[in-house]
Amino acid sequence: MGKILKKDNEVKVGQCLQGILLMLMLFATGLKPASAQLSFDKVLVNGRENPLGINTDKPQFSWRLKSVQNNVSQTAFRIRVEKAGQVNPQLVWDSGWQTTDQSLFVTYAGQALEAGRYYQFHVQVKDNKGNRAQSEKAVFLVGLLQPKDWGASQWIAKELLPKAMVNPLPLSSSKFRIDQTFELPVFRKTFTVNKKLLRSTAYISGLGHYELLLNGEKVEDAFLQPGWSKYDKEALYVALDVTKQVQKGKNSIGILLGNGFYYIPPVKGRYQKHKVAFGLPKVKMKLVNHYSDGSEEVIVTDKSWKVHRSPITFSSMYGGEDYDGHVLPSNWPDVAFDDRNWQAALEVDGPPLVAQEADPVRVMHEFSPVRSFTSPKNGNTVYDFGQNASGIVAVKLKGKQGDTVRIYPAELLTADSTANQKATGSPYYYQYVFEKDGLIDWQPRFTYYGFRFAEVALLPQTKGAIQLKGIKALHIRNAAETVGSFHSSDSLFNQIHRLIKWAINSNMVSVFTDCPHREKLGWLEQLHLMGPSVQYNYDVERLFAKSLRDMRLSQTPAGLVPEIAPEYVQFDWGGDMFRDSPEWGSSSIILAWYAYRWYGNKTFLTDNYAMMCKYIDYLGTKAKDHILTQGLGDWYDLGPERPGVSQLTTPGITATAIYYYDLKLMVDIATLLGKKEDAEKFKTLQEAVFNAFNQQFYHPQEQRYGSGSQTALAMPLYVGLVPQDLQQPVFEKLTTTVCQNDTALTAGDIGHRYLLQTLQQHNRDELIYAMHHRDDRPGYGYQLRKGATALTESWAGLPNVSNNHFMLGHLMEWFHTGLGGIGQEAESTGFKHFRIAPKMLDVLKDCEVSFRSPYGKIYFNRNQAQGNYQLEVPVNSRCTLLLPKGTYQVNGKAVEAQTVNVKENHVELQLGSGKYTITQ
Repeated sequence: MGKILKKDNEVKVGQCLQGILLMLMLFATGLKPASAQLSFDKVLVNGRENPLGINTDKPQFSWRLKSVQNNVSQTAFRIRVEKAGQVNPQLVWDSGWQTTDQSLFVTYAGQALEAGRYYQFHVQVKDNKGNRAQSEKAVFLVGLLQPKDWGASQWIAKELLPKAMVNPLPLSSSKFRIDQTFELPVFRKTFTVNKKLLRSTAYISGLGHYELLLNGEKVEDAFLQPGWSKYDKEALYVALDVTKQVQKGKNSIGILLGNGFYYIPPVKGRYQKHKVAFGLPKVKMKLVNHYSDGSEEVIVTDKSWKVHRSPITFSSMYGGEDYDGHVLPSNWPDVAFDDRNWQAALEVDGPPLVAQEADPVRVMHEFSPVRSFTSPKNGNTVYDFGQNASGIVAVKLKGKQGDTVRIYPAELLTADSTANQKATGSPYYYQYVFEKDGLIDWQPRFTYYGFRFAEVALLPQTKGAIQLKGIKALHIRNAAETVGSFHSSDSLFNQIHRLIKWAINSNMVSVFTDCPHREKLGWLEQLHLMGPSVQYNYDVERLFAKSLRDMRLSQTPAGLVPEIAPEYVQFDWGGDMFRDSPEWGSSSIILAWYAYRWYGNKTFLTDNYAMMCKYIDYLGTKAKDHILTQGLGDWYDLGPERPGVSQLTTPGITATAIYYYDLKLMVDIATLLGKKEDAEKFKTLQEAVFNAFNQQFYHPQEQRYGSGSQTALAMPLYVGLVPQDLQQPVFEKLTTTVCQNDTALTAGDIGHRYLLQTLQQHNRDELIYAMHHRDDRPGYGYQLRKGATALTESWAGLPNVSNNHFMLGHLMEWFHTGLGGIGQEAESTGFKHFRIAPKMLDVLKDCEVSFRSPYGKIYFNRNQAQGNYQLEVPVNSRCTLLLPKGTYQVNGKAVEAQTVNVKENHVELQLGSGKYTITQ
């Protein structure tokens, strides 16, 4: 396989779009260049540039603007949409000039759009300075919206899983086992192009994952396509422009399939975690060729396709991957290959399909070994890549026919310097068997692991035959664009930021996972607790939308949103403890609200409102006198016992507090959506929970809730459960508790974020600093001192748990909102009006943060050495800047603050868009 590499900050239009964009340039006429004063940064459709395959015939348009002037805001826009690919494009919508500053999520309101058709459009804007600008023409492809849009295309497979073996939601304790083995398939189809080709578009879904080859070459640079979904409800497909890959004359299509989470194969000697089986691997594809004479050719998957046993002889998300070159010659996908002895594909049933709109997973970074050594136990060579990350191992090997290489990835090493997979799923390995003598490049296709080390065993038939010419670790993650950065004069905080970010990177695929090895499951509490931390670093609007869709599809008929989505296994240890925790299921409400506020897209609320209401009703059936007690509580808090279920916080506090918070948000959501009766119902229930919580958990003599742990005090304060007259004494109790414990951490997965948020809201950032600026006790610095390179599952960095979890990474949010000071004003959405209020100015000399909001880049740099502040505000938004009380110059001119807040001892500067240097 060829090398795949895409660096984090690389921004480009995919190669698959070049053909269609070139064609649009030929058809575009009379484009007015953008004003020198005003121009477009990006134009988006449903959050993507030039998207192929959108799941609606009513797309939403957004754009970001740039200007060389300050205090610029949009005053009007106009959008024109046309059918693409025509000499005289047909206009389907002209919005006309709309007098508004709206530049996010403008909904299409023209003629009905057709499935499977390309459209081109441009946007015009006016600003308050009298400038005009027009975007370059962009394109979008409406996806296949209904089953009929797939035409004659069928799901095809090599064989069918017997109905008795289908197991879409196994219990973790299930004794059910599939003893029969099934072979992975590869498929072939040839077709001939005799006319001038204008455009070729492929729509494809392969379950669990596919790799598409045209004329022997891989079409995409993506990994694990398509993304995971709730396969008994739906699957995802990908739309691709393959015009450049199709050649005149004979062409061949080759498809490999991997099991993914569609089927977890039970193989003795390989790790299996659970027994999910939706079916056996299958593929569905539709290829549409458009010719210059106006004709169209459609090639679909059906029984005319050829299928053969794959050279990938084993593929599992939990056990690894094996490749045997003896099974098929390497030229099997080529045009000239003779497939007459292959069998006909089997037409089978499959799930409904929707287009994948979230970014794909890609190889985002390569690591070369920083050292290597020989294990004294077995003589195998161990490579250290220096970074614990999600990914695969790529090797360059020279060997002889039948020689075998086996690679064991691992986060840690054993005492005798071998791969330690004890806490991460064992055994897991990659294996390659040579087809013939020679030099090969190889990497696994349909699985990945979390690792820093790779132990390589060479198993030649002829001693000394195999030579390892090169080895790399390929880090894979969701290709969501990097939108933020943080750097300070504090080296420990910079290291902690990197530590947390690598855990985010390693658990951001098509699902936000708990870990990249032993489970790879979408545990939901991280989405709302770590959501802001993730969003300050990556554009995850579409990935969060998918996460909420996964929740909708996983919700039970009774209304339960399980702790995992997509739900592939039902853990039945301790009853429903690992399925019914409100702190997890409430992501269905909290994430939707947070994402709406962050991006300004109301569909986060409208698409999920029914799920939210159903979940609230479910929690009501579980509550006893308005108190919830089920679930895991403050998972992995730091107590005297091995971490796990909450140890320090009274059962019911976190579950009931999150229930109250859900209701509080539902009042706002229902009100925003104009559902007054629902809002009143939620308000009444919210008040009842408030009273019940205080009656059940508040101890007036001690002025504490429950046990008085960090979580038990902080969480009620944050969500608003503490009566007004008790807020100050309860907060003082919290700070006393923290200080009496020498500012040591005790809060866990649920409580830690609320602890940080409560301290920050009460301007006690110095306590946050004191709690986390240490390396001599369990916490971030402690993990770094023990050698961690990604955030671990436990505060103590234990070797017997995962060493790559992002569930405790809440300090990341404080780096950006506290030290960096970037936050959104209460009345704002999409960061239309944001606030910068940096903290710890007397302790931290310098801090530089950037964040690309939906309106554009926000940048703030406080540099005490130069004695100034640098600020950048995007066009069409504004900033309230809070600085220590004093007199300031902005861009060399003295200004008077519009507001001087004497009580808080700071000044507020109201600034429109532009770049500013502020000196005192």
